[in-house]
Amino acid sequence: MGMEPALARALAALTTGIYVLTVRDGERRHGMSSSWVTQVSGDPPLLMASVDRRHSTHDILARTRRFALNVVGERGRALEDYFYSAASRRPDNLDKIAWEDSPDGLPLLRDAMVSLECRVEQAIPAGDHTLFVATVERVTRRTDDRPLTSQDLDYIYVGEVVRRGE
Repeated sequence: MGMEPALARALAALTTGIYVLTVRDGERRHGMSSSWVTQVSGDPPLLMASVDRRHSTHDILARTRRFALNVVGERGRALEDYFYSAASRRPDNLDKIAWEDSPDGLPLLRDAMVSLECRVEQAIPAGDHTLFVATVERVTRRTDDRPLTSQDLDYIYVGEVVRRGE
């Protein structure tokens, strides 16, 4: 069942950042492309990541309540290309990219411009997704770069993938 084309085009006009959300479950480490992320509070600083309940990351996140949000910059665009591709759709998918464990054991992507280690404070059901509201516990900044946004890509995810110009 597809979304009505006019609505899909309208939602595609909403600018979002491009991120890779990473989780750890024991020795298993996994990442997923994520664009439905935003800051939701200044005091305390909180951010929210919306995760599809059908995605394998969802269950890990719901159980461990910890994730890293890796901000993708222009120079790290290969991260988005990889995590959007079919090659990343497997359980332990960080083997093809450079990563390191944080002191708390979360996988941080070395090609991300910044990584934010987060602890979930609230999980709120929202349609076919869950909104994970989290505090930022640690920031690792690697490089000055311009963050990628949805406007830099040839496609956008609005609940389904929409190609620009369609």
